[in-house]
Amino acid sequence: MRQPYFQLIKELRLQKNLSQAEIAKRIGVSRQAYLSFEQGKTEFNLSEMIKIADILGISLDEIKHGVKPDYAKYKQMILAFLRSNPNVKITKTKLAKLLYLADFAWFYNNLQSMSGMAYRKIQYGPVPDSYFRALDELFEAGSIDIDNTSRDGVFLISETVTGAREKLTSLNESEYSLIKKIAKKWHNKRTQEIVKFTHDQLPYSLCDENEIIPYSLITQEDPENVY
Repeated sequence: MRQPYFQLIKELRLQKNLSQAEIAKRIGVSRQAYLSFEQGKTEFNLSEMIKIADILGISLDEIKHGVKPDYAKYKQMILAFLRSNPNVKITKTKLAKLLYLADFAWFYNNLQSMSGMAYRKIQYGPVPDSYFRALDELFEAGSIDIDNTSRDGVFLISETVTGAREKLTSLNESEYSLIKKIAKKWHNKRTQEIVKFTHDQLPYSLCDENEIIPYSLITQEDPENVY
């Protein structure tokens, strides 16, 4: 859902239980200046906006378009990928990469991501800050199983019978179709292969460590390298 960017910032700030004074201090402005910004009366410069985006775990592209990340939909995307390869366990790292490819591939064709989640460049990224929380919540709800009994310490994710009953109402037919195509392409590929693929893409390679990756960078990628 689109909304004025300053309203989006306020909503995300409240979700993270951050006060106006805390945000103001972290970006180096007065509380009054921040209040004026959040009311839509004044603007901040690029450096200040980058700091706000990083604090809230969102990209500048998402702020610009006023699109709130859809966390519930993101969790349904997780189930969709697991459902696309039934009875197959996917490593936690590979699953994170599949979700990234779906969001950025959807942006490539539609100029908006599937979930609106902000992906951060970390060693085994790109991944949203809330990826691990989403897995924990799905596990606690009985929708997925997390197997960590392998000798090499790899976490393997699979959908449970309970999860399979859940209707993926947040995903439209075209979105689900893309997820299935991506799942099919990478079905027999090792985790290391998809990690290398995503790390070689422009969005990941052009960003600094721990930076939120702008979706717009994927539009510069060659079509055959989108997913």
